[in-house]
Amino acid sequence: MSGRLTDADGRERVEFTFEGDAVSAYAGDTIAMALWAAQAAAVRRSSSAGEPRGVLCNMGVCYECLVTVDGHNVRSCMTVVRAGMVVERGGRQ
Repeated sequence: MSGRLTDADGRERVEFTFEGDAVSAYAGDTIAMALWAAQAAAVRRSSSAGEPRGVLCNMGVCYECLVTVDGHNVRSCMTVVRAGMVVERGGRQ
């Protein structure tokens, strides 16, 4: 998955997985923006009805972008990508 059109000013490429799919990002990107660029808008499911949820505030105030990274719940808008990380949707599966 990749929606990037530029070389991001020469930054190093970083690969991680989201829901088992390989995602390519640039060093320094947050998970939220890497997934947005990869056109994966729904980063979690709501706890009550399982409806798709995306990034809302993109500054760490809400928890709409909650994902699981290597077994730990984190806000995707506040977490920088690193090579090899395993990211899964947060919330109800």
